[in-house]
Amino acid sequence: RTAPGMAAPVDLSFLARRPAHVGAVGGAGAMMGGEWGATGSSALSSGLLSDSEFALPAGVDDPAAYTTRHLNVYKGDQDDPSGGAIKFAKGTTTLAFKFKGGVIVSVDSRSTQGPYIASQSVKKIIEINPYLLGTMAGGAADCAFWERNLGMQCRLYQLRNKERISVAAASKLLANTLYSYRGYGLSVGTMICGWDKTGPALYYVDNDATRLQAKDTMPYFSVGSGSTYAYGVLDANWRYDLEDEEAIDLGQRAIYHATHRDAFSGGMNNVYLVKPEGWIKVRATDVNDLHYRYKEEEAAAEHAGGGGGGAGGDDDDDADLAAAIAMSAGEAYGGGAGAAAGDFADVDDPELDPDMQRLLMGGM
Repeated sequence: RTAPGMAAPVDLSFLARRPAHVGAVGGAGAMMGGEWGATGSSALSSGLLSDSEFALPAGVDDPAAYTTRHLNVYKGDQDDPSGGAIKFAKGTTTLAFKFKGGVIVSVDSRSTQGPYIASQSVKKIIEINPYLLGTMAGGAADCAFWERNLGMQCRLYQLRNKERISVAAASKLLANTLYSYRGYGLSVGTMICGWDKTGPALYYVDNDATRLQAKDTMPYFSVGSGSTYAYGVLDANWRYDLEDEEAIDLGQRAIYHATHRDAFSGGMNNVYLVKPEGWIKVRATDVNDLHYRYKEEEAAAEHAGGGGGGAGGDDDDDADLAAAIAMSAGEAYGGGAGAAAGDFADVDDPELDPDMQRLLMGGM
C-alpha cells in the first residue's frame, strides 16, 4: 500500500521473466508461454514482428528506395516541392596531409544545423586505434557510428592475424561498408590516416564508397564547407620537407583561414601528428586566439620591415627617377643639359608624349 498522494510503485517483476532460449522471436515467445508468450504471439499475428525480419513502416517495401527518395543527402525529400526539411545542412573544415615527418590531421570543432550553431566542441578526429585516425565531415552520427564500427573491424583483424591492420586495408573496409549502404541516405566524408609497415598513409573515403589515396602528386585532402579556403593555404605553403613544427603551424593556419571565411566552421582547432610510434594530439587552440596571434605577427613583421620609412624611401626613388627622365626629356627637346621639368613652358604641348606629360605633372 502507498500513502495518499504518492505514486504507486513500479512493477519490475517482468525483469525476472527471461526467455529460456535466445533465437527467433516466435520460438522464444512460444516456449515461454503465459504473459510473454501471449504478447509475442499477439505481435506476430499483428504483423509487427516475424521470425526473420524487422518491422517496417506501412507502405515501405524497399528501404533503400524509400531513403533515397525521402532522405536524399543532396536533394532532401523529392516529394516535397520545397526540397524537404530533412535535407542535410552541413558545415565543417577538416584536412590532413603527408610530409617527411608523418601525417598532420587538423580540424575545427563547430557543428551546425543550417544557420544554427549546435555545438562548438565536437570532436571531429576519431581515434580508431593507437595508430589510426579518422575525421568527421557530413552527418555527425553517420561518421561517428561507422568509424567506431571500423575500429571494431580493425581490432578483429588484429586478433585473427596477430598483426595490426594497414591503413590501406582499414580504408578499404570502411569503403566496403559504405558501398553496401549506398542510397540509404548516409552522409560521410572522412579521411583515414595512420602509420603502418609502408610508412605514413592517408586515404579519403565518402558515402558513395569513393576511395582516394594521397600520393606525391596530391599529398593532402580537405573535406567540408571550408575546404576551398584550406586548399588555398595548403597549395601555397605545403612542401614535403616541412619540419614537425612547420607542419603543425601549416595545419593550424589552413584551418584558421577556413574558419575566418566560412561561417559554418569555427570553435577549436585540434591538431594531431601521426608518427611511427602512433598518433599524438599536439594542439587544441581556439580559432579566435589564432586570429589575434596571426594579426600581431603580421603587424610585427610590417614594423620590422621598415613600415612607413620604407614607403618614404620608395617615394624618394620615384622622385629621383622622374627627375632623371625629365632631364633627359629636356635635352631631347633642346633645353640643354641643365633643363629640368620646370623649364618646359607648356606641359600641355600636344607633341609631348602622354607618359612624359604625366611625369612632368608630378605623377609616376
